[in-house]
Amino acid sequence: MQAKVTAPVFEHHREPLGIGESRPRLSWRTETDTPGWRQAAYQIELVDDTGAVLGGTDGRVESDASVLVPWPGPELASRTRVGARVRVWDTGNRASPWSPVAYAETGLLDPADWTARPIAPRPDPGTGPARPRPVVLLRRSFRLHGPIASARLHITALGVFQPELNGRPVGADVLAPGWSSYHHRLRYSTHDVTEHLRQGENVLGALLGEGWYSGRLGFHGGRRDIYGDRPALLAQLEVRYADGTTRTVATDTRWQAATGPALRSELYDGEEYDARLERPGWSAPGDPGPGWTPVVELGMPRGALVAPTGPPVRRTRTLAPVRILTTPAGHTVLDFGQNLVGRLRIRVRGEAGRTITLRHAEVLEHGELALRPLRQAAATDRYTLSGAPGGETYEPLFTFHGFRYAQVDGWPGEPAPGDVEAVVLHTAMERTGWFTCSEPLVNRLHANVVWGMRGNFLDVPTDCPQRDERLGWTGDIAVFAPTAAFLFDCSGMLGSWLRDLAAEQLTRPDGAIPPLVVPDALPEGFPAAPNAVWADSAVLVPWALYRAFGDEGLLRTQWESMSGWADELERYVARDGGLWRGEFQLGDWLDPAAPPDRPGDARTDGDLVANAYAARTAEIMAEVAALLGEPGHAERYTRLAGRVRAAFADEFVTPGGLLASDAQTAYALALRFALLPTGRQRERAGRRLVEIVRRAGFRIATGFAGTPLICDALTEAGAPQMAYRMLLETGCPSWLYPVTMGATTVWERWDAMLPDGTVNPGEMTSFNHYALGAVADWLHRAVAGLGEAAPGWKRLRIAPVPGGTLTHAHAARLTPYGRAEAGWERHGGTLTVTAVVPPNTTAEVQLPDTTTLFEVGSGHHTFTVHGFTTPAWPPQPLRHPFSSPEENAPAPEDGGDGGDRR
Repeated sequence: MQAKVTAPVFEHHREPLGIGESRPRLSWRTETDTPGWRQAAYQIELVDDTGAVLGGTDGRVESDASVLVPWPGPELASRTRVGARVRVWDTGNRASPWSPVAYAETGLLDPADWTARPIAPRPDPGTGPARPRPVVLLRRSFRLHGPIASARLHITALGVFQPELNGRPVGADVLAPGWSSYHHRLRYSTHDVTEHLRQGENVLGALLGEGWYSGRLGFHGGRRDIYGDRPALLAQLEVRYADGTTRTVATDTRWQAATGPALRSELYDGEEYDARLERPGWSAPGDPGPGWTPVVELGMPRGALVAPTGPPVRRTRTLAPVRILTTPAGHTVLDFGQNLVGRLRIRVRGEAGRTITLRHAEVLEHGELALRPLRQAAATDRYTLSGAPGGETYEPLFTFHGFRYAQVDGWPGEPAPGDVEAVVLHTAMERTGWFTCSEPLVNRLHANVVWGMRGNFLDVPTDCPQRDERLGWTGDIAVFAPTAAFLFDCSGMLGSWLRDLAAEQLTRPDGAIPPLVVPDALPEGFPAAPNAVWADSAVLVPWALYRAFGDEGLLRTQWESMSGWADELERYVARDGGLWRGEFQLGDWLDPAAPPDRPGDARTDGDLVANAYAARTAEIMAEVAALLGEPGHAERYTRLAGRVRAAFADEFVTPGGLLASDAQTAYALALRFALLPTGRQRERAGRRLVEIVRRAGFRIATGFAGTPLICDALTEAGAPQMAYRMLLETGCPSWLYPVTMGATTVWERWDAMLPDGTVNPGEMTSFNHYALGAVADWLHRAVAGLGEAAPGWKRLRIAPVPGGTLTHAHAARLTPYGRAEAGWERHGGTLTVTAVVPPNTTAEVQLPDTTTLFEVGSGHHTFTVHGFTTPAWPPQPLRHPFSSPEENAPAPEDGGDGGDRR
């Protein structure tokens, strides 16, 4: 068919309204079934709303570039709407039709564009810093005269908000504007509210809660008012009349405030809502009733007002309970069959004054909610009925919970099907990666990784979503970023988070060490010493995003942060003979041998881990510097990597290839990061790793630092069957042990639940942590054989490594160029490998049991290997999935790994 070009995408925006880039880069895909299709040239036209051409490229541009192509027009001013369309030519000089036009509109790009000022209710003397504050209702009445051409609402808060206009909610964002490093950056959103407005009286309103700004954050009781002592709203409604004149309604002292039915709405502890206190019509024209008071105007936020680079948090689906249980204590508990992040929505009818209590937990223990892992997070919502004759519907405003089970107390009678559903919340990223194979346990493991990422990518990449923590720990995302960037388009979200990381890092007294959590909400006095892996996130995460999305601009943006940390590493290395040592390291955190009360006690020495990652960070920095045209820095970082490698070999490696820490993680690091100088050492280290794995009964013995690397290390050591044997092991600790115990997300500890169904006695026993799910990266690249050979998937690598008891495996990735696929199927001695290569890309192919590489162009490809055999497989059978304990087993219908459903 004739090549068709998709509507271009502006930067990484799926909804390009109110963007913050004045020269947004453009990307497009070409759809064609012509094998080997390559783009030879492109042309971009910029148009206005009428289709009139405003500019674009100077005719045809000879280039195969189609991802993040430079802006072909003048710099855009604030409030500018522009369209773009593209056509391309192939190598045979055949032109495509013009693509559909895609439109984008800039937001408020200059601080002077803001005439609004933050407003807050007058301080309530009865609400001190030790108490949660009620959700505030804010409103402003105004009048409009004349036909309205367009209207935009630019809005944000120090806190969280939900806007309403003339009695209707504005937009579908949840917990907006999310959590940023408020002292440095505050994101605002832009909404098209043209259809909300009317002639005459209008009312703009907003619900305002504490959120991350002044609500309780952190463990051991946490702290309130970390960023400020009260929430504030900043809103600017800009109306353009048909005659070209404008009207602005902004937050100022003309607004009014009142309290309403939400007496508190906290991230950790939940919400208390008394429907009898509702104010019907409070955001609609007319009399709002008594109790409204003037607001106070505050100074402008310290942080820069910025447009978002990624999508907002949204409701992405709802789940009905799969069963209703009565616990031994007589409580009613709903099982949703899936550990998720969100909250409940209830529909109930009952007498006024009755209070329904909703408690949340991830697992059951002895038939009751297991609440101890929540630590000091109450995770409880309370709803007091108004007694409305037609019934009432309730969903909390500004809280979220990590849960599979919900205990319902105080319900009038028994809840019927449809009365309660779980609303799933997360950043509304586009799903881009899929995997399936012939082993149901592995499919469930992969589904658990996906669900774990969903739940923990709620505006920031958190460690866990349920207990009194939910912080953006840098080590977790450092090891998980390659997996994350395959599964979802997280480029915009993580790009924003990295800007916060840089802001927090570069404004610290040392100006070089990235914090352990971003945004940095840890208490003063918390150890601030650099930790390998965690600090390396400043380099590892941008690099993973660059490899996945091809965004060189991200590396330029993060260069100061990346080089700041790399230069600090160089100082550590220089002071101690080429090694970084002698400081506290989190190291191979949560090694399964660590006691419950000492999660950092790992078998692999912390200094060994630190120097292995130092060498890897320096190596990456040399590549980044070369890409960005910094040859001097590239040479310096290359020398740094070489010094650390040499010192590592002298300190931690014997001439025979054994390591000072005789542990899985140590060998995985040395093999994967090329820290073994000689071929003899590499060969011996590979054999020793196999010996250790076999001696361990194929059980996993790695924590955060080693888990992402162990299967690749075994594969590269020539022992892929050992990697498969580890993957398919079901005893504890292993990847599949939690699956056999009913896990529907990845656990923080390998043994968060013990075989008898009791919860691990340690303080950190989250049942939704994504870090150990980093094995999915190996599933995609090695098991199915689909990986990138060049940044942004411009070149693919198809190199499946079949093994174990699997008879087929398949992976797909929606790349910047289109859908890529790879997989294989085995019938007896015949292995069939298939691949789909998107237009305008190529793939290098390495078939199993060969070292020969060959190249193919775009299109569908099939390769057959005859006489294919794998080594004898260990005969130990797999346990039946979900065998124990039954109470935490996932619902059968939710065991797959399908796409996003609503």
